[in-house]
Amino acid sequence: MPSTEARPEAGSESKATSKVPAAENTLRILKLLASKRGPMAASSIATSLGLPRSSVYHLLAVMEANGFVLHLHEEQRYGLGISAFELSSAYSRQEPLSRLGRPLLASLVDVIGESAHLAVLHGRDVLYIVEERAKNRPSLVTDVGVRLPSHLTASGRAILAALPKSQVRALYPNAAAFTARHEVEGAIMKYSALSSHLDQVRQRGYATEHGEVTLGFGSIAAAVTDHVGWPTAAVAVTFLEDKLPADQWAALAARVQKVADELSVRIHGRPAK
Repeated sequence: MPSTEARPEAGSESKATSKVPAAENTLRILKLLASKRGPMAASSIATSLGLPRSSVYHLLAVMEANGFVLHLHEEQRYGLGISAFELSSAYSRQEPLSRLGRPLLASLVDVIGESAHLAVLHGRDVLYIVEERAKNRPSLVTDVGVRLPSHLTASGRAILAALPKSQVRALYPNAAAFTARHEVEGAIMKYSALSSHLDQVRQRGYATEHGEVTLGFGSIAAAVTDHVGWPTAAVAVTFLEDKLPADQWAALAARVQKVADELSVRIHGRPAK
């Protein structure tokens, strides 16, 4: 349905976009949802953008059918969907994020002597876009292009903890959403366990993983956030757990957080609080 919103008469760009109001308003809705910390009611979207409610509901229905938004029925709100995440990760795969992150990770590896990587969320998985392997350290499964379930990895947990809880719930609606690579104590295999773990991540500011991806290896990760605090990626380091005493994890986490904050600034975002 065409929008009745008033449009500028002057300017070639305005004239061009006014010829496809549905496309323009679809993008405006996506940009609005992306700028918010949590899902929005359709009425709030209509008010914020000055659009008729009927037009907004029509556009949201089309976007929901194509996976760009999720309708959270209990809350009667709309949030970004899997397809929107895939667009975000596609941007990452086109290298701007990896180009900015690679030198920071290389410097981190030089200082700590452990391997580091940068990952983005891709559906319920994390996709690794940069790996900097430390000299004389074992090979890891986290090569560039590898995807792993986000709830199993420190990188994924750091990103999930920075998302609105309703968005995490939408990504993990039932037990079938959870998988495991190894049988380890404390493995996260249901939403209540994931939610509790993410609360801990939010409190301390970084995420951890103990042998759930590769037995004997641990990881520490921190989220990279954009200008509205949305998690764009995560910086992580991976190491043999028997080589790093538990009392040294917090110090290593501080270094990881510093790199994640610096990358946030480089993408014109803001460091996580």
